[in-house]
Amino acid sequence: MTAHRIAIVGAGRMATAHAGAWRRAGLGDAIAYVVSPRTRPQLEAAPLARWVTHLDDVLADEAVDILSVCTPTPSHAEIAIEALRHGRNVLLEKPIALTVADAEAVAEAARRSTGVLMVAQVVRFMHRYAELVDRVADGSVGRARAVRAARLSSGPPSGSWFDDERSSGGVLVDFAIHDFDQANLLLGTPVAVRSVRVGESAGGFGAPVATTVEYAGGGVAQVLSVADLPADSEFRTALEIVGTTGTDAIASVDSADPPDDPFLSQARYFLECVESSADPRRCPTEDAIAALRVALAARTSLATDARVPLVD
Repeated sequence: MTAHRIAIVGAGRMATAHAGAWRRAGLGDAIAYVVSPRTRPQLEAAPLARWVTHLDDVLADEAVDILSVCTPTPSHAEIAIEALRHGRNVLLEKPIALTVADAEAVAEAARRSTGVLMVAQVVRFMHRYAELVDRVADGSVGRARAVRAARLSSGPPSGSWFDDERSSGGVLVDFAIHDFDQANLLLGTPVAVRSVRVGESAGGFGAPVATTVEYAGGGVAQVLSVADLPADSEFRTALEIVGTTGTDAIASVDSADPPDDPFLSQARYFLECVESSADPRRCPTEDAIAALRVALAARTSLATDARVPLVD
């Protein structure tokens, strides 16, 4: 394996997840820096990491070749673009950005860079989701025509940056984007979106939303997004697909499933792309932008109480 030096940019839950994945990939001691402007992170998976407060401290070290960018979403684009401009390889937490314009600027920076960019759509590395997508691609249900997805969770801590929709994008951009991405994988090109509130809610980040996404060729996805359940609630997901010759479905992983470590699988795949200077075909940047377009259209639909077209 090529020698690597890694920087974790961020100090929250995703930074911990990325650091742990690198450690399980055998690269815990390769995490040379943790970047956090205000808080000294406690990352047990990175025992040798030096805490720095500025990205420039990392980019000045030419031996650092990989950055896991796990900061709050508003800074994703700026950090990724700067790192790519310096020729570094960037594993960028989803969503790629908060606006399509910023997302496209990240994509353009990647095209101009010698580094590899991959947006961390980690659900693509969950074995049950990946296996379903493969089965559908192999024709197991004929031509895919309808998807129904659900993602149910307790909410983030009160007062966190997630509660500010200007920072997180809200439940549709930060949370439901996983299901929009899966629906796009299965049904193709989205053409219109309609979102509605579900029942009574106190509001905030995780207030329930039901979204219908229309696809070119007539396909339809229905996505239920709930992230305001009580703190002790079990995290649950489900995905069902209907095709012209059959159906398929998955639900939350249970004890009967084989071990699944999607963050490790994601890190290993990204590492393979870095070491072969290959585009990450499992997570193309254009797919990350497509999922963001759906999420932003869903948010617009919710605000305007209207169907939002995605194409002219």
